[in-house]
Amino acid sequence: MKPLWKIDPTTPLGSPFDAESRHDVVIVGAGITGLTTGVMLARAGLDVTVIDAGEVAELATGGNTGKLSLLQGKTLATIREHHPASLVRAYVDGNRAGMEWLLAFADNAGVSYTRRTDHSYAQQESGLDAVRDQHAAASEAGLPVRMLSPDDLSTAFPVAGAVALDDQVMIDPVQVARALARELVAAGGTLHTGIRATGVRVIPEPRVNTAAGPLFANHIVLATGSAILDRGLYFAKTHGMRSYCVSFRVPGEVPRETFLSVDGPTRSIRPVTEDDGPGGTAQLIVGGNGHPVGRSDSEHAAVEDLVAWTTRHFPGAEETHRWSAQDYESHNLIPFVGAMPRGLGHIRLATGYAKWGLSNAPAAAMRLTTEILGAPWRERPHWMNTIATRMTVPADLARGASEGVKVGAEAVKGWKDAESHGVPVAQPAEGNGVVANRAGLPVGISTVDGVTRAVDAVCPHLGGVLAWNDAECTWDCPLHASRFAPDGTRIEGPALKDLTELPRSGRR
Repeated sequence: MKPLWKIDPTTPLGSPFDAESRHDVVIVGAGITGLTTGVMLARAGLDVTVIDAGEVAELATGGNTGKLSLLQGKTLATIREHHPASLVRAYVDGNRAGMEWLLAFADNAGVSYTRRTDHSYAQQESGLDAVRDQHAAASEAGLPVRMLSPDDLSTAFPVAGAVALDDQVMIDPVQVARALARELVAAGGTLHTGIRATGVRVIPEPRVNTAAGPLFANHIVLATGSAILDRGLYFAKTHGMRSYCVSFRVPGEVPRETFLSVDGPTRSIRPVTEDDGPGGTAQLIVGGNGHPVGRSDSEHAAVEDLVAWTTRHFPGAEETHRWSAQDYESHNLIPFVGAMPRGLGHIRLATGYAKWGLSNAPAAAMRLTTEILGAPWRERPHWMNTIATRMTVPADLARGASEGVKVGAEAVKGWKDAESHGVPVAQPAEGNGVVANRAGLPVGISTVDGVTRAVDAVCPHLGGVLAWNDAECTWDCPLHASRFAPDGTRIEGPALKDLTELPRSGRR
């Protein structure tokens, strides 16, 4: 499954790795967060190095839909339900600042984009209350939104009502990321792709350990989606969500505007033109069907459901690409940005964008840059100080407790299911995987590209039993969203180690 944004061969970016080198800042992660932070700090004159285990825009950035909007579905209403209007306004102002920074960068870098009206819409009458709540929260936060009835809209798909916000943006996220990488290097920074971080230490001196050797720096930024350190328990304060996208060529005109449903099953509609995506004919991206990582009966079925929905409402639609992305949500939808506990002021992180990374990531980069450069509190934007001092309310704790119960249930269920299926098992068909019990321990057996492998099916993070993802052909952890390739190689999440590859038969 390859995103539409990655259809063109990538130009190698980065420079030869210099183990044991020293820098002002080392940033782990070459997505929008890491690269915008790197550019800001390099422009300020700091010696910055960005590393990534994969390529630029390898994971969440490369799987983004390219929608840059302050409306954001029902996010504002959800925050407002349990928090003061001042926090919602600060969240919107921060996202606006992030959007403005990214668009100014795109203008200077020659990355084109288009402006469109974005809609948060209800698919059924039962979703209209959520639309009204979103309209109220957005208006209170200062956004010039308006309510629309079905008569105000002409769509090929069901709409019971919507709230609209003009002048939002569609952009190619990978083009932006590659332009940021070029700017980082031009500003004096360094970029190392294919370098995997294996740990971070503060004592005796701050350093990032990698598979190719350590890097030393006074400041370390973890821009890795889920923080790769357990300090602060951010793996438990956020939860990983996996969602899906399919792009289509559609006969006739595609919708000119963007839509995101507030009721389920989620539907995200985004047209693609030559000005905001890869060249060629106009296309349509349909996304949705998100779920917690590792907790799905069939990821493949979730993608096929999007295809069926699209062909039903857009007859003759021809699929071109399908892909998925992983995003992390905090329990109150406000990102975590700043210094990590027990990091002695040397380690910072950014996570929890709840699928809105194109605006939240530059906003996070502003906060990280402000802290690293030591700007006085009184000189920081009001939105930044408001978010940094937000209070945890009982509803946040309740959502966290609810997620903790679900994690515990998944942990028990995984081990119980594994014990009920002992080896030997029939060789899985192509693209399938199964977890079985061997000598009292879960083993994951899969067949991908004609190769059948067995791996230790226990997540090395906190011992969750992995589930097979039949869309991506990966082993996914239902506890805290770590993911692994069929051969056990770690892909993402809080786990740092690979899975152990095992013999296909015999005792462990």
